Amino acid sequence: MTGYRKTSFSTPPSARLSEYMRQGWSADAEAPGVPPAPPAELTARRRAVLSTEWPGIRLIIPAGQPRLRSGDSHYPFRPESNYVWLTGDQTPGGVLVLEAAGATLYVQPPSGRSDDSFWLNGSHGELWVGPRPELADLSERLGIACAPHADLDAILDSLRPDEKSLVLRGADPQIDAAVAVTDADGEQWLRAGLAELRLVKDEWEIGQLRTAMDVSAAGFADAARVLRQAAAGAPVGEREVEAAFAHRARAGGSGPGYPTIAAAGWHGTILHWTRNDGPLRPGELIVIDAGAETEALYTADITRTLPVSGTFTAIQREVYEIVLAAQEAALAEIGPGRAYRDYYRAVAQVLAAGLQQLGVLPVSAAESLGEDSGLHRRWTLCAPGHMLGLDVHDCGDAPAETYIDGVLRPGMVLTVEPGLYFQRYDELVPPELRGLGIRIEDDVLVTPDGHELLSAALPRTPRDIETWMDRVAR
Repeated sequence: MTGYRKTSFSTPPSARLSEYMRQGWSADAEAPGVPPAPPAELTARRRAVLSTEWPGIRLIIPAGQPRLRSGDSHYPFRPESNYVWLTGDQTPGGVLVLEAAGATLYVQPPSGRSDDSFWLNGSHGELWVGPRPELADLSERLGIACAPHADLDAILDSLRPDEKSLVLRGADPQIDAAVAVTDADGEQWLRAGLAELRLVKDEWEIGQLRTAMDVSAAGFADAARVLRQAAAGAPVGEREVEAAFAHRARAGGSGPGYPTIAAAGWHGTILHWTRNDGPLRPGELIVIDAGAETEALYTADITRTLPVSGTFTAIQREVYEIVLAAQEAALAEIGPGRAYRDYYRAVAQVLAAGLQQLGVLPVSAAESLGEDSGLHRRWTLCAPGHMLGLDVHDCGDAPAETYIDGVLRPGMVLTVEPGLYFQRYDELVPPELRGLGIRIEDDVLVTPDGHELLSAALPRTPRDIETWMDRVAR
C-alpha cells in the first residue's frame, strides 16, 4: 500500500504538471456510493429528542478520524456510533452540530478540480480516497442541512466563553483540541444520555439486527465446513475458521462487527482469544464467537462451541449441558418489566450448581453464591450478557439505573452468554476438565409479551449441533 493519507509526491510538483493535472476531466455521471442510512424522519426525531434534553446548549458530535495502524497506513474507518445514530452518515471527519437554530452536518465536499487537492491530498483527494457526494445530495438523502467542513473552523474559532457547548469527546482529536472543556460533568452526561436513548431499539434497528443474524448464521455454517475438513485430516486451523466467517460477513455486509474469536482446544478457555493461530484437532472443541455487521453498522454477537470431529465426547457433553441449562434459565427471566440483573442471577445459580455436580466447588453451590464467597466465579469469569446494537457492547455508558440496575423494556436487544472455563494448568479441577472451555451466546429481543431469540437459526443443543454439522458439511 503506498502513500495513503500523504501527498503522492515527495517533492512539490511543477507548475506545468499542476496545470496539466487540472485539464481534461469530464463530469462523472456516476454518483458515489454511500452506505444505507435510517429514514430521514427517524434520525430527525432522534436529534429532536436529544435537543429537548439539552435546551439552549450547542452539542457537537463528531464522527471521528481514521486511526493510524502503522507507518502511513490506517485502519478502515468506522464512525462513532452516536454520530451514526443521530445522522445516518458515515463520512470520516464529519461533525454534527445541534443548536437552537437547528442541526447542521459539517462534512468534506467533493474535492473538485479548482486546485491540486484532488490528486495531491491523501486525506481527502478524490484520486486517493474516491469521490464524495455533493453536499446538496447528501443533505436531501439524510434530511439534514449540510455545510463544508471548512465552515466549522470559523464557527469554533468564534466561540465565546459565555456560549455553552458540549462535545462528545474521544472520537476526533481535532475537535477536542478546538473546543475548550467548560462543563466536564455536562459532557459526561451527554455521553450517558445518548447511550440511554439508544437502549431501546426501533423497528428499523431491529430489522438491521435481523439481517446481521441471518448473515452470521451463514457464516457459522461456513465455519462448520472448515471443521469437517479438519475432521477428515486436512491441515486447517483457527485462521481458516476466522477467514470463512469473515468472507461471509464481508460478502453480506460491512464485515465482522468485532474481532472473531476462533478458539480451539485450550484456547477456548481464553475469553478474548483473537490470535486465531492454533490448529484444529479432532476430539477437541472450538469456541467461535463472531458476529456480522450490516452496512448500516449494526452487529450480531453469537457464540457456538462446536466439536471439531462433529460429535461431543461424554465429558464435553456433560459440561455443555450445564452451560445450556444456565442459558435456558436466563432466557426464562427475560421479559418486559423484569430486572436486568435477574438473568445474571439465574445463570450464576445454575453454573454454581453444575460446578458442584462436577465435584469442582470446594463448598456447596449455596455457599458459593453468597456475597462473601463467589468461588464459582473462578470458572465463569465474565458477565453472562450485555446490550447489543450499533456496538457489540452497546450503550455501555448508560446510567446504571436504566441499564444494569434497571428493568427490561420492549425493544431492548441483549446477549445471553453463559460459559465455563477450566484452564489447562488449573490443579483445582480434575484432569479431564483441564483445557475445556464452553460458551453459548445468543441475541435476544425483549418483546411486549416476553422475548424473541433473534439467533434461533443456529442450533443450541448437543444433538441439534451434531445433526446441523453433519448437514451443512455435505
